[in-house]
Amino acid sequence: MKKNTTQPPGQRQAIALHYGGQGGAPRLTAKGEGELATQILDIAEHHNVPIHQDPTLSMTLSKVPLGAEIPENLYVAVAEVLAFVYKLSGRTPADAGKPRQDRD
Repeated sequence: MKKNTTQPPGQRQAIALHYGGQGGAPRLTAKGEGELATQILDIAEHHNVPIHQDPTLSMTLSKVPLGAEIPENLYVAVAEVLAFVYKLSGRTPADAGKPRQDRD
């Protein structure tokens, strides 16, 4: 999950990604600005989804169609974010797509 903090107040931006670990690239599962961004972030926080702030990456990902895989030119940047998320949650890439209670 990304949030952009460089936009004017009330113009927050949020991007949500999902990676199931079954091949393919991560997909854009939610995006929004303003109130919608706030709702996306609230849902993420409620479900203990780590939030990573990167205004430039958020702006770039906001151009990806909803439900689409991220483009190849963003693989490295998104991989760095996923590594951050895995580290925060105590998971590994092998855990991708598994429910949290199934991890070792």
